[in-house]
Amino acid sequence: MFTGIVEELGEVTAVEPLADASRFRLRGPVVTDGAQHGDSIAVNGVCLTVVETGDGEFTADVMAETLKRSSLGALTTGSRVNLERPMALGGRLGGHIVQGHVDGTGTIVERTPSEHWEIVKVSLPPELTRYVVEKGSITVDGVSLTVVEAAADFFTISLIPTTLALTTLGHKQPGDPVNLEVDVIAKYVERLLGDRSAQGLSAADRSAQVPLLSDQATGQDPR
Repeated sequence: MFTGIVEELGEVTAVEPLADASRFRLRGPVVTDGAQHGDSIAVNGVCLTVVETGDGEFTADVMAETLKRSSLGALTTGSRVNLERPMALGGRLGGHIVQGHVDGTGTIVERTPSEHWEIVKVSLPPELTRYVVEKGSITVDGVSLTVVEAAADFFTISLIPTTLALTTLGHKQPGDPVNLEVDVIAKYVERLLGDRSAQGLSAADRSAQVPLLSDQATGQDPR
């Protein structure tokens, strides 16, 4: 479990292609402090498992499915990446609940600079549109952000100077891909409501099947 608060702007130091995967070596002195084999570290919003650590670097194997469904496949030696360790139990939830499970990728469409912040427009895959709402949360390359505008095929975010300076979003240019993870709560709500609809019961039918609390208490039949 992550929060979308990037701890460190790391760097890819090596990419080793494997038969059906790739092994990445990444530099991140902060996130590797105390890290061990099997620990999790989010890289641009993708939860990866640490294979080896040493000298402020760690390696992680990325399977073909992850390379295909995220922007990690576009990383090369020298690429900068957002790094975050999992939230410690009892820690502060500074952003929002982030799983590190990417739902899709978007593309930086345009950047509009202002005096103290910058508005960034990001393309939105149609299958994710229903999960994105104005003033809701979304994770972009592992960064927890608030949606400013939500449209059918794009959304906008407002980036403060700290985010621009300390994450990859300060360097992304139009055409660059980004990983997107929508609010997991929205997905669960949709699934639960969908399951209820699939039962084929109207509101009246469901009401008739569930006795009122007062009726249960008295043992009377509400019908």
